Amino acid sequence: MKNFNQSPLPFQGQKRKFQKTFKLVLKENYNDKYVYVDLFGGSGLLSHFVRCVFPKAVVIYNDYDNFSERLLHIEGTNKILSELRAILTNSPRGKLVTEPARGQIVETLKKADKKGYVDYITLSSSLMFSMKYCTSLEAFIKESFYNNVKMSDYNAEGYLDGIHVVRMDYKELFKKYQYRPDVVFLIDPPYLSTDVSTYTGDYWKLKDYLDVLHTLKNTNYFYFTSDKSNIIELCDWLEKNTNFINPFNALQKVELFTQLNHTAKYTDVMLWKKA
Repeated sequence: MKNFNQSPLPFQGQKRKFQKTFKLVLKENYNDKYVYVDLFGGSGLLSHFVRCVFPKAVVIYNDYDNFSERLLHIEGTNKILSELRAILTNSPRGKLVTEPARGQIVETLKKADKKGYVDYITLSSSLMFSMKYCTSLEAFIKESFYNNVKMSDYNAEGYLDGIHVVRMDYKELFKKYQYRPDVVFLIDPPYLSTDVSTYTGDYWKLKDYLDVLHTLKNTNYFYFTSDKSNIIELCDWLEKNTNFINPFNALQKVELFTQLNHTAKYTDVMLWKKA
């Protein structure tokens, strides 16, 4: 299968920076006899990485955000991008899109929207600044446009080959596999205190985030978080001041620093345990 180093479509919070470390830990600790359950599948990148390392393993990708629908409509997305490139031929790269080009873009999006599905998250990356996304036509046309249009088409051929795709509440999926010793859970919930507007469902609350800790009890897992969530510090405080059993004790950890711009920065964290 083709080895993708990142999600074939733009996605908030993907784990491409952990690719080398994640694959190395997999090879050193597991094999293709395990079942890998990606509880918060997101873009499917972690599931894809596992499939690349262990092509014969069973990999279950919980596509709660319905990313696979975006993949199915890549041809339509590429068609819209082709039209945008033609409209923006005389617009400077990276600069504000002015009239009449802006009006032409709006009309193009309206026509596409009437015909059916439009992947506004992907189109956002071509017409807005990094990390800014819209999920509907109404929200999109209220924004200023910038000429960041992708100059080549998207291609996801083979990305999810051999991977079992499900779509269900992560708690229900966890219950199906939690007592099996041959299961490795991939746990990458939406980060607390970060923008989750492109995720399916309501705002990710503290209670939701803490509920995920139940998946760390007596299981094999990879758990992803960041210093923006403060979950590790919270568990450490609870352990020191209450009878709380800290699930992060004695875990192996890798930290990766990320600088978004001059003022925005954070540290991504990957922890893992073999039960």
